Amino acid sequence: MKIIRLISLSICLAAGVTSATAATWSLDSCINYAIENNIDVKSALLERYRGELTVTEAKDRFLPTLSGGASQNWAFGRGLTAQNTYANRNTSSFGVNAQLSLPVFQGLTAIRQLEQARASLSALDLQVEATRDDVTLSVMSYYLQALYNRELVAVAEEELRLSTTQLTRQQDLFEAGKVPEVDVLQAKAQVATNEVSLVNARNDYDLALVELQRALQLGDTDGFDIAPIEDTDGGVIPTSSQVYENALTSNSGIRAARANINVADKAISLARTGMIPKLYFSAGLSTNYYGLSGADNPAFSRQMKDNFAKSLGFSLQVPIFDAFSTRNSIRRAKTQKLTAELELERKENDLLRTIRQAHSQAVGAQEKYRAGETAVEASKAALDAMTEKYTYGKANATEWEQARSTYITTLARQVQAKYEKILRTRILRFYNTGSN
Repeated sequence: MKIIRLISLSICLAAGVTSATAATWSLDSCINYAIENNIDVKSALLERYRGELTVTEAKDRFLPTLSGGASQNWAFGRGLTAQNTYANRNTSSFGVNAQLSLPVFQGLTAIRQLEQARASLSALDLQVEATRDDVTLSVMSYYLQALYNRELVAVAEEELRLSTTQLTRQQDLFEAGKVPEVDVLQAKAQVATNEVSLVNARNDYDLALVELQRALQLGDTDGFDIAPIEDTDGGVIPTSSQVYENALTSNSGIRAARANINVADKAISLARTGMIPKLYFSAGLSTNYYGLSGADNPAFSRQMKDNFAKSLGFSLQVPIFDAFSTRNSIRRAKTQKLTAELELERKENDLLRTIRQAHSQAVGAQEKYRAGETAVEASKAALDAMTEKYTYGKANATEWEQARSTYITTLARQVQAKYEKILRTRILRFYNTGSN
């Protein structure tokens, strides 16, 4: 359609001039920047890091624990002597020890904790991707809204050009005595009205850029501008059922919800380990020194050597009755799974509604755009014919103004249908293939 192409070409040329003096952002660069700097994405990555730490902690539970200690004590007054009697003497004692504890069998607790931690990490990976997908769709919407408002600026400029040209023509006709002064005044009023409309359109475009910058979380926004995009999708719109079927297997949000069900299953298995016995092995080393004031005490090194002791042992813990703690943990884990299943069902319903809505809007916008091509051409031809008739006095100012208004309204609706079609088609393509 020639008029739309001319407006788009003027926008492309303006964008080319702007890019020479300021930073011009493409849709891909906006999406990539937002993904790198968005707070929600950073929070999701932080949660994933916590998941990595949980996996590391689960692995560490298979390792033995080793501890060492030392003690120094003094006693004053009556104390035990070497003859096993008590006397009023001061005593001192010193001891060191080391203790090793090794879990031989933990009732599968450590194994299932590790399984749950790994499943949770996988779910967090998918949640990061889901957050990035949300940011991508959001930036795409803001970007296309800004482009739409920029083309409306071009429409407003076209409207002002027509009004200004008509004012010049009216002034020439008035000076030639062919039209009354009231026609000139009406033309001036229309030019003033269109100037206000252009100011409003530019303000709406600036606000749309601000909203896009906010979505990108940019700091310094001086010279910020965006590049136009081409409608490369043609007339092919995938069916909603096809998109939904593909999205069920590729959408990160749906996959994350399924992964959370798996995490809940692991939590149930972990809770059940509370009913399994546990076996631990322990080993220890210790020695001490004992000193009695006023007595002939053996040397420190001799006592430390003579008092050196070793110990080995096993301990078995058999759960008999834990005040229903394990039973309650299993019930809570099962409730968690039911919640995860409901969340998956909710996400699937939301996804289906979103895809159906986008498909319906894309089809409607495509039909309006195709119908609008003929309407714009016809309204432009009608305006040209009315302008010629008005020049020769065969039409009045009201008729010309009506033709001009119809042309501008049709042009604006065509721009709206164009970007509505682009946005909804790209949303469908995103859910269908995972790319914008």
